Amino acid sequence: MSIAHASSAPIQSTDNSPSGGQGHDGPAILSLIGNTPLVRVTKIDTGPCELYLKLENQNPGGSIKDRIGLAMVEGAERSSRLKPGGTVVEATAGNTGLGLALVCAAKGYRLVLVIPDKMAAEKINHLRALGAEIHVTRSDVGKGHPDYYQDIAERLAAEIPGAVYMNQFANPDNPAAHERWTGPELLRQMDGRLDAVVVGVGSGGTLTGLGRYFRQASPRTRLVLADPQGSILRDLVKTGRHDEPGSWVVEGIGEDFVPPNCDLQYVEDAYTIPDAESLNAARELLRKEGILGGSSSGTLFAAALRYCRAQTTPKRVVTLVCDTGNKYLSKMFNDGWMADQGFLPSTRTGDLRDLITRRVDKGQVVTVSPDDTLLTAYKRMRISDVSQLPVMQDGRVVGLLDESDLLLHVEPDPSRFREAVREAMTSRLETVPVTAPISALDAIFSRNMVALVTEGDAFLGLLTRVDLLNHLRRQLG
Repeated sequence: MSIAHASSAPIQSTDNSPSGGQGHDGPAILSLIGNTPLVRVTKIDTGPCELYLKLENQNPGGSIKDRIGLAMVEGAERSSRLKPGGTVVEATAGNTGLGLALVCAAKGYRLVLVIPDKMAAEKINHLRALGAEIHVTRSDVGKGHPDYYQDIAERLAAEIPGAVYMNQFANPDNPAAHERWTGPELLRQMDGRLDAVVVGVGSGGTLTGLGRYFRQASPRTRLVLADPQGSILRDLVKTGRHDEPGSWVVEGIGEDFVPPNCDLQYVEDAYTIPDAESLNAARELLRKEGILGGSSSGTLFAAALRYCRAQTTPKRVVTLVCDTGNKYLSKMFNDGWMADQGFLPSTRTGDLRDLITRRVDKGQVVTVSPDDTLLTAYKRMRISDVSQLPVMQDGRVVGLLDESDLLLHVEPDPSRFREAVREAMTSRLETVPVTAPISALDAIFSRNMVALVTEGDAFLGLLTRVDLLNHLRRQLG
């Protein structure tokens, strides 16, 4: 990576920030929002183009949403809608909530957030650590359904005395933050020479704010939309109509409706990016460029690569690393999770190996020895989030320890945690050769057992009901 010339040194606060560079009512951490660095992609093929990444993950709350969190709270303060000690309510996919949580904690406001249930656990834990009150709701319903996260947030704001519903999807301070702050900052860092910016749409504020700014300040700059497969926005840009919305794993961008803050007139090109391409693009960005971005950053990066590689003349292109990948370590940066979801490329063998997501020969199976203590086994279960452990000795499976075995053994006397695994493990193992048909698993699962898949004398891995369900779901494509 190389730092873009205009951003090779920290840029000081300017009057484009919501507080006009005069500081904030709260800890100095709020003054660190914005002025994020810009770096060039150098280890990945970008065709004839120069591709730069604006590292919004370097904001103190870890995402671009710190900007609108500050802008919307200060806008509500200026209008006197938000009074000292008041309550902020918002519907969020996580990052706007984190931006608001940072600002509300600094300024002493209560924060109530409604978030869809597909959000990463790291985001939820971060929000709670900042003092936010969390309401988790369904992610599989659309606007108008009583369990839709935006509708719930609006109801809560009406019920809580003195509450303000920030409503990032329609709040004019959202796009204004990017028009007055992010856009000028970005154009200055690019020395005024910027051909295209690749953005996504969650609330639409980034797209609309940048679109307004560049139309006036840099008409040559095109806006390119990166949209998750299942979202309706790319089709609206390309054809003016859309099919029924689908679902997607990527967090924070993509919509099943056009938010009031989203003005698609500024978009000149658009790409649909499947989940697998998004997540693997983010993983490649970390491996090759050393940049830890989140799932939406993967979508934007994948679309930016497509756009750059499609050009026939050199262009200077920017996309955003919207948030930090620290919030997705249990998901997209976890090989086991990626394999369970079918997002990692794999070679199909046509036997039970296709169902095993954690292989012994690849070091993916957590095991214990018969001489380990039950406390050691318990800790490995919790750290690895598994409910059973193969017991290995001299390269062979000699037993199996699951949560039920452990509980039955230690419940009468917790001091038994200090005893050896061999005292609680079961030696009655259900093995199945790797060449057996999938139907052979039915009898094992019906006895509430797990299957130990073998090839000759070699143990390959465990199969559970969840592994079979994941395999069947992947058949949907």
